[in-house]
Amino acid sequence: MTTTLTQAETATSVPGPATAVEPSETRVPVTERTTPVPGRLRRVTSTLGSGLWKSAAILAFLALWELGPTYLASPSTRVFLPPLHEVLLAWGKLFEAGTIQGHIAASLTRSVAGFGAALVAGVSLGLLIAWYGRLNSVLNPLLELFRNTAALALLPVFTLLLGIGEESKISIVAYAAFFPVLLNTIAGVKTVDPLLIRAARSLGLNSFRLFQKVILPSAVPTIFTGIRMAGTASILVLIAAEMVGAKAGLGYLIVNAQSSFLIPDMYAGILTVSLLGLGVNFLLVALERHFSRWRTAVGAAAS
Repeated sequence: MTTTLTQAETATSVPGPATAVEPSETRVPVTERTTPVPGRLRRVTSTLGSGLWKSAAILAFLALWELGPTYLASPSTRVFLPPLHEVLLAWGKLFEAGTIQGHIAASLTRSVAGFGAALVAGVSLGLLIAWYGRLNSVLNPLLELFRNTAALALLPVFTLLLGIGEESKISIVAYAAFFPVLLNTIAGVKTVDPLLIRAARSLGLNSFRLFQKVILPSAVPTIFTGIRMAGTASILVLIAAEMVGAKAGLGYLIVNAQSSFLIPDMYAGILTVSLLGLGVNFLLVALERHFSRWRTAVGAAAS
């Protein structure tokens, strides 16, 4: 009896191998490890559904462009409004011949040069005018006069002064893109929260550091709004300038195809202009998000 009790006490006080936890009991069941998959699948499905919903209007327009001239329009109307597949075939032929690439390169070169000049001049002058009140009072009447003068109205002036070469086209693009950048830069600086400025000054920031750390970052979203408007204006004005006097460019392609009665080629050029403007807008939006990352960080921290 004593031996049996001693063995029982020994078994309860000293754990043996039989009391060890089996490794299989600590494993996570397969079903628990795969539970996040439906969540990811729902997110992917939601993203695809949102993308389809946002592009529904564009898909409906393309379908109408394809089916309308074929089944709804008269044969005479179809000559001047070919269906989408004929336009895409014409675009493919222009691409195979290398024609469309040359026109795109010519238009992009002029647009980027004029837009770059307008960007540098507009942001620099806008910051100076917004920072120095006297300069604003002196230049504002002159700027308002030129701002209300349409760029295309001055196209003959640029052509007479600079000729029909590249200088006149780059200059008209720079003129058209200058004022959206300038005005939005001024507005962006003037609409900075005064509380931020007072807080920065109370921390001992000098004028340069205040401008660098507070004024300029706060004005970036408004400045980029003007930059996006200027990017669209630079392309549209350039196309009109190329229709008047040019030997290359998308505007020249459109007007030359129209005069040669190559209607699908004309629509191919118009479609290229639309896609080019869309691509420029996407690029500028991406740049705006890059330079405005601090807004996302502040919003995430506040939430």
